[in-house]
Amino acid sequence: MIEKTLANRKIEQLFGGWEEGILWACLQGVMGGIYVDCMERPQSAMAVLGDFAFFAGIPNEELIKYRPNGSKQNFIIMVPQNDAWGQLIQKCCGEKAKKVLRYAIKKEPHVFDVEKLRLARKALKSGFVLKMIDEELYYKCRQNDWSRDLVSQFKNYETYRRLGLGAVILNGDELVSGASSYARYNGGIEIEIDTKERYRRQGLAYICGAKLILECLERGLYPSWDAQNPWSVALAEKLGYSYSHTYTAYEIWG
Repeated sequence: MIEKTLANRKIEQLFGGWEEGILWACLQGVMGGIYVDCMERPQSAMAVLGDFAFFAGIPNEELIKYRPNGSKQNFIIMVPQNDAWGQLIQKCCGEKAKKVLRYAIKKEPHVFDVEKLRLARKALKSGFVLKMIDEELYYKCRQNDWSRDLVSQFKNYETYRRLGLGAVILNGDELVSGASSYARYNGGIEIEIDTKERYRRQGLAYICGAKLILECLERGLYPSWDAQNPWSVALAEKLGYSYSHTYTAYEIWG
């Protein structure tokens, strides 16, 4: 029987020092949830937050098929601890599972060139405005498919105000780009960056990212970054991060 629980030393040992901001948010009990095969002697564990599920310990089919709180979510990114978990995900999910590569970015607190990041704002074209996400902009982000994930893991503005942090660019009243916290953990955030399609390749994501990193540094938070694709890696490197390694994940549809 799958049960939800708070992390303890045994569960943390199952995940074995995995360096992922979203996973840390779950293990620390800040956001998301931890699910195990047995409360007393857990051998398999799943950490879930938003679109992501991380699997550790002994591969467990019941855990892979489990959906928290009767969730009807039709998309999830499953991240296996090892090949054995990956093979079981493919077996359980069949054609619904698409194997993908994601790109881990090194977590190095002192690599950022603050002066370079401050100069980024000067590249903002006339008519565009850079703002931190307040209550009005929080709800504006939720209105658009492309920008929803900037704030989607925070159930209301009060929760976002307490745990979240983000910056957006507007062209007049139109929201066009943003960088925000997909998740919050003790000592840092996991960054989400999105730009409206017709405004891409104009440097807006770089400006938003630079602003968010600076705001994090001022607050003593680490801006953790995980890349979905090579474009995201290139943007991260431009902002001062370093690429670490690729890893396998499975996008599950339906």
